[in-house]
Amino acid sequence: MMTEEQVLELLKPIQEPFLHKSIVDADSIKEIKVKENYVSLKIAITQANSPEQMQLQQEIVNTLKSAGVESVGLRFEQRQEQGQQGQPQQTAEKGVSNQTTFISVASGKGGVGKSTVSVNLATSLAREGKRVGLIDADIYGFSVPDMMGIAERPKVAGEQIFPVERFGVKVISMAFFVEDNAPVIWRGPMLGKMLTNFFNDIEWGDLDYMILDLPPGTGDVALDVHKMLPQSKEIIVTTPHPTAAFVAARAGAMALKTDHDILGVVENMAYYESKKTGEKEYVFGQGGADKLTEELQTEVLGRIPLGQPEMREDDFAPSVYLEDSKIGKIYQEIARKVIQKT
Repeated sequence: MMTEEQVLELLKPIQEPFLHKSIVDADSIKEIKVKENYVSLKIAITQANSPEQMQLQQEIVNTLKSAGVESVGLRFEQRQEQGQQGQPQQTAEKGVSNQTTFISVASGKGGVGKSTVSVNLATSLAREGKRVGLIDADIYGFSVPDMMGIAERPKVAGEQIFPVERFGVKVISMAFFVEDNAPVIWRGPMLGKMLTNFFNDIEWGDLDYMILDLPPGTGDVALDVHKMLPQSKEIIVTTPHPTAAFVAARAGAMALKTDHDILGVVENMAYYESKKTGEKEYVFGQGGADKLTEELQTEVLGRIPLGQPEMREDDFAPSVYLEDSKIGKIYQEIARKVIQKT
């Protein structure tokens, strides 16, 4: 396994693009983690979210991969230089603040309600008074704007792009950039670039939490997100069915391999509760989430029953539960647990 010293030696010839000196000698490498064939770095750069950052990112990744590193995770921050009064220079306004907690919502397969959990977790955190952003990172299966009843597009002022705000949540999605629900026929590198734009080129403002609705499985887009955000937290969504939990374990294993902290498991479609009798029927069986938490050494954050949000003509949002509804209260409790754990 490569050591930290070997990583630094490999990176020494690479220059900080604005200081024109080695990123090692310029003390630009603020954090380094090496685990098996994975290297995670936090880099301070003079001008974050710039074309020079993208070039530096590519140079670092190419250098490490040429030396045999299989996976590289990079996180950039604005370089803090001390001025004459000892005050740090102002950081760039675009992009996501370094103080924001990232939470990726993942699943092993589609159809388990991952996007529903993402949307309701985001709105529940906002109801708790938190400043929340939501990136619909499921590039092929984008659905967040429709689920939240969003009809408008992001506002553009000059070179500034502002996310759409709904229920106190700032939202960006691939759906805003395609016409008439057209399919996205892109390859991996183009998708990765779009995700980078979502992180760096949107005027997010100050956020407490950024929720990412990941695509299901462990494909290119999910892997790109894991590399871009080496310190993200993660929530795994499954149904009680043993097969769903078995597949979800792969997403959990991917999170652990890339040093993502797993906050817990949400079991969706856990049961059906009769409105007449209150009796619970376990339509998809029982035990999936418990087995998954045992394997990933985490906890069940909540169990969501089968149900449908109340439809309101005055405030249409087909997948957002009201705060005082039975399922809405479960999501609110999940949000409180997330806040406690982060």
